Amino acid sequence: MFQIIVLAGILLFLVLKLRSVLGTREGYEKPRVEWDASGPESPRFEVIEGGPDADIADHVSSDSKAAKALAAMKALEPDFSVTEFLQGARGAYEMILMAFESGNLESVMPFLSKDVYEAFASVIDRREESGISVEATFVGLREMELKDAHFDPDTREAEITVKFVSELSYVVRNREGEIIEGNPNEIKRQKDVWTFARIMGADDPNWKLVATDA
Repeated sequence: MFQIIVLAGILLFLVLKLRSVLGTREGYEKPRVEWDASGPESPRFEVIEGGPDADIADHVSSDSKAAKALAAMKALEPDFSVTEFLQGARGAYEMILMAFESGNLESVMPFLSKDVYEAFASVIDRREESGISVEATFVGLREMELKDAHFDPDTREAEITVKFVSELSYVVRNREGEIIEGNPNEIKRQKDVWTFARIMGADDPNWKLVATDA
């Protein structure tokens, strides 16, 4: 009986330890990763002649710092589209989220910064060491919003922060295969705020996830 109590205590500790990691959903979540933006604040850019750019104004206020940063990105890389970026971010969010839940980050490594990859991998390693597995199904994205954007003209580094609100079902199983959290028949809503970064004008077209928050 004492051994059972001890094992139950260990499982409870793991649940509480990992509960604080991805979004606001309860469960085995990704760790929050902060991006060290050491460059200066986005400079002030004049509005493009002819009025606001609809590709920007559709997503942020045309007189905001984010709009000026996005305009600077487009000035340096004319083919850049905010709308197309968000479409790509939508697909990347689902792909990265499910790769984390399944415990296999190999397929999404090109889209993760070193810090984010190491943080996600450490949680996956702890799950495996404790015999815990996660089974998740992505139901759909309820909401997506461009929250902020920054651009450093000296380094040409662009950062875009996006809020996602998704729905998924999941269960967490112990080493014996018993469900210790979640319900496959219930759908939970989850909020994540992710920051993607890229050097504008570079040959590599991939934006990388550099920070996560809730």
